[in-house]
Amino acid sequence: MNKKKEVFKSGFISIIGRPNVGKSTFINQVLGKKISIISPKPQTTRNNIRGVYTTEHSQMIFVDTPGIHKPHHELGAFMNKESLYTIKDSDMILYLIDALEDFGTGDEFVINELKKARCIVYLVVNKMDLVKDKNRLIQNVDKFIKAYEFKNVFYISALTGENIDLLLKDMEDNLDEGPMYYPSDTVSDHPIEFVIGEIIREKVLLLTNEEVPHSVAVVVDFITPSKEDSDMLDINATIYVERQSQKKIIIGSNGSMIKKIGTLARKEIKLLINQKIYLELWVKVEEDWRNKKSHLKRLGYTLDNIN
Repeated sequence: MNKKKEVFKSGFISIIGRPNVGKSTFINQVLGKKISIISPKPQTTRNNIRGVYTTEHSQMIFVDTPGIHKPHHELGAFMNKESLYTIKDSDMILYLIDALEDFGTGDEFVINELKKARCIVYLVVNKMDLVKDKNRLIQNVDKFIKAYEFKNVFYISALTGENIDLLLKDMEDNLDEGPMYYPSDTVSDHPIEFVIGEIIREKVLLLTNEEVPHSVAVVVDFITPSKEDSDMLDINATIYVERQSQKKIIIGSNGSMIKKIGTLARKEIKLLINQKIYLELWVKVEEDWRNKKSHLKRLGYTLDNIN
C-alpha cells in the first residue's frame, strides 16, 4: 500500500492595518524573535519587512507593512504605497485591528482596498488582553464583518500570544501547496545593515519626544572587522534629521542623548549578531528630507518598484 505523500504548503501573507494596531508586535511574537521594531508612536514601521515562519509542513512569509494613514508628506505616501502594493501580490492577508478602537473612515478606506484582493482575508482583532467591555467589542467587530466577507475572525493578543497558535493552524490549513522559498532556519530576508539601522531608529523613537521621531532616518555607513580586535566589529551609522534643532535634541547636553541611544542600540545589536561591537553614531541635517524623493531613495525608501 502506497504511503500518502506529505503536502508542503507555503505562501506570502501581508499584515495590513492602521498605525499602532500591533502588526510588528504580532510578527515578532510569531517568529519568537525581534525582526521589526516597535514603539508607542504611530507609523514606526516604514518599509515592508519580511519574516519567515517555517514548520514541518509549511512556510509562511509574513510581510509586516507600514500602518495605512492619511499622508502628509512624500514619506507618508511611500509608506501607504508599500502597504497597499502588497494586497494584489499576497497569497493571504491578515487585516489587524485594535480591539479598543472603533470602526472609522480609515477602516472603510482599508476595506475598499481589500476588495481588490484576489486571496482570502482574515480579520484579526488584537489587544484582547486590554478589553474590558466585551459587548462594545462585539458590536464594533460586527461593523467590520458587515463591510467585508472575511474568511474567519480571530481574537488575539500579540503581546501575550493568546490564540495566535489557533490562527496559525487555520492559516496553514488554508494555504495552497507550494515550495520552501527560504532555508528552514531563515527568519528574515533583510540584510544586517537594515536591521541594525532599524534598531538604532527604534532607540531614537523611544528616547525622544515631540517633533523628532518621525523626522529621523538611519543609514548604516559601514560594518567592518576591527583593526584593533579581531573579535570585534566596527559599525558606523548616521542619524539624519530635518532641522538643526532636532540635531541638538538627539545629541543632547554634552552628548548625553546620543550616548543613551548608542548604549541601548549597542546592547541589542550585540545580542543580534552575537559579537562584540564598537558603534559610532553621527547626526546630520537633511532639510525636509521626507518630501524629497531623491533623499528618500538615498535613505532607503525606494519608490521605483511601486507604481
